[in-house]
Amino acid sequence: MKLLSSEEKYRCSLFNVTEDVAQASDGFQIKRAIVHHAGSAVVLVVDENERILLVKQYRLPAGKSLWELPAGKIDDGETALQAAKRELMEETGYKAKTWTKLAAYWASPGFLQEKMNIFMATGLKAGIATPMDDERIEARWFTAGEIDDLIRAVKLDDGKTLIGYLTWQRFHAAKS
Repeated sequence: MKLLSSEEKYRCSLFNVTEDVAQASDGFQIKRAIVHHAGSAVVLVVDENERILLVKQYRLPAGKSLWELPAGKIDDGETALQAAKRELMEETGYKAKTWTKLAAYWASPGFLQEKMNIFMATGLKAGIATPMDDERIEARWFTAGEIDDLIRAVKLDDGKTLIGYLTWQRFHAAKS
């Protein structure tokens, strides 16, 4: 596909929206509105007892509070890992000694150009959280069984949290 045109329709501090037209070599064309986003860093925090730290905050688009992995936008000049370290400290106060990349995925590639990068953080040192002014965050440790129960009951419905947790369960959790 070759991009023929891209016209900006909206811009704010988190993203911008363009209307793009692309064409294949056979003449087939696609026209889409695209939300451009710098990408996100997501942190699956695992303690020495293999508990997972989730944060709860109100999410306006969902219309409710969600339990989720700490996460945030990658700022200009940051790598995904740098953003993950910053978000972990801001939202929970923790620093981690060891970082492992678990997954990266496109959040909703039909219209959203946001790649989410999920890291596992271990070897924790507690500190003081410094959330942004528009964030009210509650943090709580969960066992794998508790998270499994929430998933089974469809009470954990945040995509990045499901992907991060299930990837960790599949490939990194201690096997009995």
